[in-house]
This record gives sequence, structure tokens and C-alpha cells, in this order.
Amino acid sequence: MLKVGITGNIGSGKTTISKVFEVLGIPVFYADDHAKRVMTDDPILIEAIKATFGDESYFEDGSLNRKYLANIVFNNNQQLAKLNAIAHPATFRAFDNWVKNVGHVPYILKEAALLFESSSYKLCDKSMMVFAPLELRMNRVILRDNITAAEFESRNSKQFADEDKLKLADYVITNDDSKLVIPQVLALHRQFLQLAQQL
Repeated sequence: MLKVGITGNIGSGKTTISKVFEVLGIPVFYADDHAKRVMTDDPILIEAIKATFGDESYFEDGSLNRKYLANIVFNNNQQLAKLNAIAHPATFRAFDNWVKNVGHVPYILKEAALLFESSSYKLCDKSMMVFAPLELRMNRVILRDNITAAEFESRNSKQFADEDKLKLADYVITNDDSKLVIPQVLALHRQFLQLAQQL
């Protein structure tokens, strides 16, 4: 089974593109959704979070004290790096388990905002990036999330620059509202099916 990572900076449309692949019958692992889930499902991670940030990280019912944790890591890059260092391996474990249970398919996608930043692209055979120009991404996110330009800048700064991601990606889908996306997806779909046959 071929494993393809898909990423793109905030507002690029990577989730929308992933949904198109799903329509084609390709299973998609949404890393951000699983990252939230492992916070309360993965006993190794839970213990590591408590050991690093204190027992107050969780409520008595086992749910994550998001506000407490956010206050620690929100404006502290060192603490955020600590959290990522223990959370990313748990998401990798969730991905491995998901792959085992996905059934017989030619290829799967791993959709992750921090595919390159977390080095999880190394767990994939190929990687693709959904690219859209910065100004267009900013306008989309401001409209979608009802946030300010400064808030967008803050979120965007936590990701590698487009140029760096473009260098690392094996394939690029351009989602700039001028180039049709579906033909690009279909062309890549055919390529991935061919690559999967060679494995």
C-alpha cells in the first residue's frame, strides 16, 4: 500500500482536496483530528503530559483540561515544542494502527498541517503540497474563521514557509482560484495508482 502525505499552509485548501480524494474512494487519515483524540485515548501520551505539565492537565473524568494546557504552551515556544515532542509520536502510533485496519486499498492519504514540521512525511512514500498564494490564503481564513490579519499571521508563522514546503514536496496541487483543481487531483490519482502497482 502506497502512503501519500498531503499538506499545505493554513487556508491552502488541503482538507477540501483530501475530500476530493475520498470521493475517489481513497481513505484519508486526518492527523489533526487524531492528534486531538490521542490526547484522551493514548495512555502513554496521557502519562507523559501529566509528567511534563502536571496532573491538572486532565480533569477527574479523564478529559483534557485544554484551557490549562493552552495557557502553558500558547505564547511559550519552548513549552509548545515539549508538547509537540510527546504528542507527535502518539499521532504516529495512531497512524500505524489506522493503516493496519484500513483494508485492502492501493493507496492512502495522510492529511497533516505539520507534515514536514513534524517529520511525519518520512513515514510516507510520497508527499504532496496544496499551494495557494499568501494573500489568497489570508483572505480565505479571515472570511472562514472570522479572525484578524494579525491572528492569521500568528497561525501562519507556526508553519514552514511555502518555499520550504515546495522544496520538500514530491507533488504540488495549485489551488489559487485560477487553475482547475479536479483535473490536477485526477492526474495525481492515476499516478498514485500506477505507483501502488509497482510496490
